[in-house]
Amino acid sequence: MEDLVVEALFNGGRETQIRAATYLTKLTTEAKNLLVDKGVVTPLVFMLCSKQDYEAIEAALFALLSLATRSQKNKILIAESGAVPIIVDLLRQKSSSSLSELATTALLILSSCTKNKPVIVAAGAIQLLVDSLTTLDNITTGTETGRRHSSVQANLDAISALHNLSTCHQLVPSIVSAGVVFPLLQLVYNSNKASKLTEKALALLEKIAASSEIAVDEIASTQGGILALVEAVEGDSQQSREHAVGVLLSICRTCIDKYRGSILRQGPIPGLLQLSLEGTRRAKDMARDLLIVLRNPVSPNHGFRRKGTRNGFLEQIIENIESVEDEKAAVTAMRSLEEMITELRSHL
Repeated sequence: MEDLVVEALFNGGRETQIRAATYLTKLTTEAKNLLVDKGVVTPLVFMLCSKQDYEAIEAALFALLSLATRSQKNKILIAESGAVPIIVDLLRQKSSSSLSELATTALLILSSCTKNKPVIVAAGAIQLLVDSLTTLDNITTGTETGRRHSSVQANLDAISALHNLSTCHQLVPSIVSAGVVFPLLQLVYNSNKASKLTEKALALLEKIAASSEIAVDEIASTQGGILALVEAVEGDSQQSREHAVGVLLSICRTCIDKYRGSILRQGPIPGLLQLSLEGTRRAKDMARDLLIVLRNPVSPNHGFRRKGTRNGFLEQIIENIESVEDEKAAVTAMRSLEEMITELRSHL
């Protein structure tokens, strides 16, 4: 049967090729790899060039994605066969929303392979992926349920593809200069704080903030940006809370004197205190570091964890709350924290 699929893709007419490409997606992984060895990637890439033939292009894209899934070898082969510039062009044309979203998914899958990242960047994918975050339907107020779901998935795929690219440190400046900060903050601000979309957006913001001072400044200076992060710290998603406090900590590490007041004015202390007690291990550590530096800012070159009396006081309170069994002692510890909050506010 594999030989018939190969023959249909190489020598069949339009309808035959579409049927063969569709059939290919239903085969086992072993059968798909045999087809790859017989060269089916080449005719599938040619099918992507079918002008305005959306059915043929879609069938070819689905087939290529099916071959690429869980196979680094096939992802590299598809990129080497010249598919990436064609896929990027499909995203650029925006002639069909379904094809644009499928092209975004293709870039997500191919970008998970390190060897493909330079090819994807060279084709101009970064700017298009960022632009797609600003042109999709409003995900919170759309009225067409199917289209709204599609937009959410396209946003998720675009953000995930950018995150894959951001793992190459040298690509972060290109991602930042493409204007990714503003649409990511918009998604965080407008989306459900417990949603997967918010989590992905915050994860990418944390990644670029940790690698780029320009990104930190854009995040902190964008109107509503710090508020969106503080609200995420107070949300229900543990992952979103962890990423949000990570971004806030990067802001403080980079320019505490410039943005400390802006952060404190949004009232992050209660959320940080709760996170320092109930978050993941990493979130607890970052929340405590952030509480310390907000209470007693120091030069980033001197670090955040000091053994001074005031910072030791904060850490001791948190340790007491975590370990205390006596309810009255817990109340006393919490009052000490409330006093600290009052002191922080008096510095504004």
